[in-house]
Amino acid sequence: MPGGRITDRVGRFPVPQPALLAHDLVRDLGGRRVLDGVSLTASPGHRIGLIGENGVGKSTLLRVLAGVDEPDAGSVSRPAGLGFLHQEMPFDTGSTIAAVLDDALREAREDLTQLERLGEELARVPEDDPGHPALLDAYGRRLERAEERESWDADRRAALVLDGLGLGALAHDRTLGSLSGGQRGRLALAALLVRRPPALLLDEPTNHLDDGAAAFLEEQLRGLPGAVVVAGHDRAFLDAVCTDLIDLDPAVDGPVRHGGNYSAYVCEKRAERQRWERRYAEEQEELEALRHAAGVTGHRLAPDRGPRDNEKMGYGHRAGRVQSQISRRVRDASRRLEELEHTRVAAPPLPLRFAAPQPAPLTQEGPEPLVSLRDVRVPGRLALSGLEVSATERLLVTGGNGAGKSTLLAVLAGRLAAEGEVRRRPGLTVGLLTQDTVFDRPERTVRDTYALALGPERAERVPLVRLGLLAEADLDKPVGQVSVGQRRRLALALLMARPPRLLLLDEPTNHLSPRLCDELEAALGSGPGAIVVASHDRWLRRRWQGRELRLEPGEGQPEAMRRSAGVSCGDTG
Repeated sequence: MPGGRITDRVGRFPVPQPALLAHDLVRDLGGRRVLDGVSLTASPGHRIGLIGENGVGKSTLLRVLAGVDEPDAGSVSRPAGLGFLHQEMPFDTGSTIAAVLDDALREAREDLTQLERLGEELARVPEDDPGHPALLDAYGRRLERAEERESWDADRRAALVLDGLGLGALAHDRTLGSLSGGQRGRLALAALLVRRPPALLLDEPTNHLDDGAAAFLEEQLRGLPGAVVVAGHDRAFLDAVCTDLIDLDPAVDGPVRHGGNYSAYVCEKRAERQRWERRYAEEQEELEALRHAAGVTGHRLAPDRGPRDNEKMGYGHRAGRVQSQISRRVRDASRRLEELEHTRVAAPPLPLRFAAPQPAPLTQEGPEPLVSLRDVRVPGRLALSGLEVSATERLLVTGGNGAGKSTLLAVLAGRLAAEGEVRRRPGLTVGLLTQDTVFDRPERTVRDTYALALGPERAERVPLVRLGLLAEADLDKPVGQVSVGQRRRLALALLMARPPRLLLLDEPTNHLSPRLCDELEAALGSGPGAIVVASHDRWLRRRWQGRELRLEPGEGQPEAMRRSAGVSCGDTG
């Protein structure tokens, strides 16, 4: 009887799946309040994205929602059987892929076993038997559960999911200990997709996924009937999957929920920024007018002249009235000025932008490329027949893992020797953001490292905190004690504050919030000099304006494809 829901014979309707509810959650970690009165409703069919700066509590919120951590205050109501990606898999390293799949399929197989048993009992028990309604009700509830989990299709779905996540070629007798960290992460994700829990919590689920696997995951999540809550920086994923976004960055009224996907969020934030800028400009104009009125204009209400012959008798009375009007208007302007100075909006933060470049003229100016490569080889890592980088280049380097993207940037920067011909313009300044950032003096603070690298004058002209890449609280920590992501942000800040003629960026959007990624992309378009970016970021790649060079492992690529793209408020990618 798998073809329909049992409703008519007993007058019952399918019970809707419960929502995931959180109310006024508070969580303190290490003496710092990470969650402060956060509430959330995730109804079935809604897919909510959690976004915000690193450290605002996205992962902490997921752990509290999952029940892995208990809140210091507040409550959570969660559906039974909720799935959480970052829970430890209940298997040791000696367990096999087959054991993980058997556990993921256990509920579906139980559904089918129970349906078969209940069906046989219903066939034996007459309809007028007192126990028949209870059996029919149990059958109906189990049938609904099986339909929600698509239990009849579970084994086929397991094979499909493994293929879609790039695990289909792995033998099922492989142990977890023999898999890479990325493979284990994908297997944990596959187990959740096979199980189809009533609610699903995911923390950065597209890590370790290539384009095809990420697109497959997006399709799978859109087909789930239950609630999904996901924390992520992958803007293309958020755009393809989410029905709502919750911005956890600090705000006056707490976290803000935005309806729609990431494209809708970007447009809403852009309009919000425009309103903020307009209101700030209007208030500044009013403040200037009130200061002028309180200090100058109020005293010029009447011309400074003596009495005329025909008004000598009333001059004293008129002068008193004029003085009273002056005093009243000065008081009114001063009162309004005081109110506005207390309630005025703050200046909108400056977006991330490159500072004006320091004068560093090339030894030889002219139309020649900054760097040219011909028949370049780095054995086992890169093979390139030719590439020229012009003085205003915007080049995106793409390709799978092992294609040589990072190697190419190192060759362009002069940090890696290569076979073949490599020519650079004399006097060329080059900056390279690597994926692994190391500073020579890890005991120095972030603030001192920045100031000493730039020099006091430049550091004062472009304050580190103004770039918005690092929090004020992190500036006085030793560089060796901050996270890898924070060290990369410091390295990026140095390049933004003193841009070179040739800027090379290896996965620049790693460790950045979606907001900062958007700002960085805008800065790249108008930044000085030549810029070459190597990136897996699908959102950046779709919107890149300029050339694209795709590298294939072990193959040369003689010329770059020309591509131009843009995004508007109606573009969902």
